[in-house]
Parts: sequence; C-alpha cells; structure tokens
Amino acid sequence: MKFFHTSLAAIALVEIVGPRLFGSDHAHFWFEDLPAWGSLYGLAACVAIIVVSKLLGKLGLVRPENYYDR
Repeated sequence: MKFFHTSLAAIALVEIVGPRLFGSDHAHFWFEDLPAWGSLYGLAACVAIIVVSKLLGKLGLVRPENYYDR
C-alpha cells in the first residue's frame, strides 16, 4: 500500500513540476496554468457525475419498498 501512495504522490509531483520544467502549450484561460489543473478538474467532474447520478437514481429509479406487493 505504501508503494501505491508513493507512486500517486510521484505522479502528482510530475504533473505539477513537469510543465514548468519542459514547457507546455499555451493556455487559453488563466486557470489552465494552475498546478495540477487537469487532476483537479477530473476529480470535480467525477464527483459531479456521482452526485448527479445518485440524485437521478433517487428521484426517478428507486421504487417504494412495497411497490411489488400491490
């Protein structure tokens, strides 16, 4: 487990430091230059997908407990 956490930390460090060392494409917006923007955006998108899907499931898919007992 320690190797897994160490590798995740190394990947995050490379994502933050890498573009500064090797240069990157020109950002279209100011926030694209923030360190680890891609990871943060991906995390927020995954959380949004999970929250919206759970909300849709509760509002439209879940039936009452006695639905089939009628």
